[in-house]
Amino acid sequence: MATIYSKLDAKDYARENMRGIWAAALNPFADDLSLDEAGLRANIRHWIDDLDIQGLFIAGKQGEFFSMSLEERKRNFEIAVEECAGKAGVIVSVSDQNFDTVLDLSLHAQHCGADYIVVHAPVLSFIHDRGEVLYQYYKALCDRLDIGIAMWSHPDSGYLMQPEECARIADLPNIIAIKYSVPRDMYVQLTHMVGDRIQVSTSAEDDWLDNIEELGWQLYLCSSPPYHLQTKNDKRMDEYTRLAFAGNFEEARRVRDSLNPVREAMLRSRPADKPQAFGKYWQELLGQVGGRVRPPMLELTDAEKAVIQEAFETCGLKL
Repeated sequence: MATIYSKLDAKDYARENMRGIWAAALNPFADDLSLDEAGLRANIRHWIDDLDIQGLFIAGKQGEFFSMSLEERKRNFEIAVEECAGKAGVIVSVSDQNFDTVLDLSLHAQHCGADYIVVHAPVLSFIHDRGEVLYQYYKALCDRLDIGIAMWSHPDSGYLMQPEECARIADLPNIIAIKYSVPRDMYVQLTHMVGDRIQVSTSAEDDWLDNIEELGWQLYLCSSPPYHLQTKNDKRMDEYTRLAFAGNFEEARRVRDSLNPVREAMLRSRPADKPQAFGKYWQELLGQVGGRVRPPMLELTDAEKAVIQEAFETCGLKL
C-alpha cells in the first residue's frame, strides 16, 4: 500500500485532512514487558470511537519508542493503521539518530498505509551553526520519500530549531507540518512565517484554544490530554475545540476552564521522574489499558499510586 496522495500534493492533502485533535499514544506493555497488542487495539478503538479523536501520533516518546526494537516499532505502525482505517488519521514517529533506521521506518510507514511520518530533529554533537545541516537532513528524506513529513523540534535534541531554519525546510515539497515544542513566542513567529504552507502545532493543551483563536490553528499535534482529560461521558476538550472552530470563543473558554480541576489534579500528583508510568496509571483509572513501562522508565510505587488515585477521584471527570 502506498500513500493516496503524490509528493507534490502532500501539503494540500494535509491541509485538508490533518485537522482537529490528534493524540500521542502511550504503549501498554504487559507484565513480561511485551507489547500488549490487544490492549493497544482496545485503547485506539476507545479513543476514536468514544472520544472522537481525529488522529493518532504513534511510537513517539510518549510511546517509549526508544525502548522498542525496529520490528516492534513497525508492528506498532501496522496496528494503528489497521485500527484507524477509515476512522482517524495516523502519523508515526520514525525518529532515530541513525539515518538508515529513519529511512527504513519511513519506507515501512509509507508502504503500510500511515498517513504521515514525524521526524525529530537529530542530536548534532559539536555543531553550533545548524541551519544547513538540518536543511540537508530533511531534504535527504524528502528526496527519497513520497509520504508527508512533519518536523519535530524539542529540547531533548539539545537545541531548538529556529523559526528561520524551520521556514526554509517548510519549502520542501512533502513537509506538511511541525510539532514545535518551544516557547510560545517562537511558534507564534513561525506560524506567521509559514502558516499558509504547513500546519504549525505544539503539545501544550493549555494553549490550544488561544492558538485557535489568535493564530487560526486547525491542528492539535499532540500529547496525551485528549484521552487523559476525557471519558465517553465527558468530552469537554472535544466540546471546547468544536466551539472554538465555530467561532464561539466565550463559551469555549468556559468549557475549557471547567477542566482546570482535572489539570490541577494531574499536575499535583504526577511524579516528576515518571511521566509514562503516571500516564498509564491514569489511563487505568479511566478504564483504559495502561500496563507497565520499560527501562529506563521507572514504575510507580504503591504510595505514588495512592496519591494519584485520590487526586483522580476528586478531579470531577465523569466516568
